[in-house]
Amino acid sequence: MSGGSSFRQSKQSRGRSVFPHPLQFGAILLILLPNFFPSLFSPLGRSYLSLFSEWIAPRPMHLHLLNGALQHPSSAEQESDLWSPLPNQGRKPCAAQNNPSLPKKSLGYIQVFLDGGLNQQRMGICDAVAVAKILNATLIIPYLDINAVWQDSSSFEDIFDIDHFIQTLRDDVSIIKELPSDFSWSTRGYYATGIRETRIKTAPVHASATWYLENVLPVMQSHGIVAVAPFSHRLTFDGLPSDIQHLRCKVNFQALVYVPHIRTLGDLIVSRLRSSPSMDGTSTSMYQRGNDKPGVGKYVVLHLRFDKDMAAHSACDFGGGKAEKLALAKYRQVLWQGRVVKSQFTDEELRNEGRCPLTPEEIGLLLTALGFNNSTRLYLASYKVYGGEARISTLRDLFPLMEDKRSLASPEELAGVEGKASLLAAVDYHVSMQSDIFISASPGNMHNALVGHRAFKNLKTIRPNLRLLGKLFVNESMEWSEFRQAVLHGHRNRQGQLQIRKTNQSIYTYPAPDCMCPA
Repeated sequence: MSGGSSFRQSKQSRGRSVFPHPLQFGAILLILLPNFFPSLFSPLGRSYLSLFSEWIAPRPMHLHLLNGALQHPSSAEQESDLWSPLPNQGRKPCAAQNNPSLPKKSLGYIQVFLDGGLNQQRMGICDAVAVAKILNATLIIPYLDINAVWQDSSSFEDIFDIDHFIQTLRDDVSIIKELPSDFSWSTRGYYATGIRETRIKTAPVHASATWYLENVLPVMQSHGIVAVAPFSHRLTFDGLPSDIQHLRCKVNFQALVYVPHIRTLGDLIVSRLRSSPSMDGTSTSMYQRGNDKPGVGKYVVLHLRFDKDMAAHSACDFGGGKAEKLALAKYRQVLWQGRVVKSQFTDEELRNEGRCPLTPEEIGLLLTALGFNNSTRLYLASYKVYGGEARISTLRDLFPLMEDKRSLASPEELAGVEGKASLLAAVDYHVSMQSDIFISASPGNMHNALVGHRAFKNLKTIRPNLRLLGKLFVNESMEWSEFRQAVLHGHRNRQGQLQIRKTNQSIYTYPAPDCMCPA
């Protein structure tokens, strides 16, 4: 398998052309469009103009640090310490130690309709099982709404092994794939066309078990069925019986398994990542090469969450100049009509508060300061990077062995997941769970889900200190050696050390103590 990345620019595209440079062409269009196409400058048309910012290559924002990173590779000792696994932290998984007790008779059926992306839906599924247990209800396999951003219509059984799910939880909760014929009318479309007595749409965020017993159970008993929508984040993390908490852990860490073809594709990608690239562009097994250098046969996953929505909503400066700032401001206005609070602050204020996601350049500098180098196998878990190749070129300079799904698998191998955002995200999740180290450039649902799942399995996960890094990056006089020392010091206790969940924190991000017992 070739180690080359699909992101790499072809040689032909580097040649000279008689056509205008894209930057020149974009500038001409920006001048002429208002005269010839005034409709483009309506509120709807403004969203299209943000595309022009992607033609303007963002400049490196931290060139002085970048030069230092390229000239001062990490030491072998630093690499060895970085790749070493986590020690035993005094806790072990105990999600399966609850005593299943399925009542003889269910009190009715419950449906939930889950919005959001894959990982938000994953957490919603866990909560749905818990609520069904609280109500002594039969759960219909959760319905996954089509996400407005990803436009993916994949169902539960397209993503998760539905038979494994039901079998794993058979002694805890009654779960069925489809409604009985008497309730076949209870569909997503039915609830979308008017007010229905069997739908609960007022469930508060982080509702208690008592709220469900007082507000949902009576409806279910009266009609035989109840539907809760919206449902995401509608169950509290605190004040629940331990058996309900254990059940949530069991669903998340045991019952939710991806369908076989996703696992097979993920395992194929992992095997290729663990192969060592040869000078001729082929890959050879680490065992064949007999190389015991630190990092050989290992890989790190970088979740690079840097899409246009995130960039616009953050209101930070990402090095694209005035054109990019204007394009993102217009995009922000169209989508959120000025309701983005962060846009009221300057870039420096946001960075000092750690409220700016890391750019590909900045995450590259962080990884280099931590001890990764140009021989590191870096897997990029990402949907679409705002700014394209120009945005990630600096990261590639630092990590030439960077790969992704399309560089490690053929179109034929990807055919079963291509064009389906949830399935692609599931592949990335599977690859991330097998990695030696995981790091995310900014918080989000995938970050939260993987931080918790890897903590449950005692796997190394680096959590960037965004507040520290924001202050370091605005200091333009800082030398590389000083930056590296500050990064190492500020991340000593952010590399997978187990954190005990605090009040209001998610059980899916902080599984101890609810899902992890003393060893």
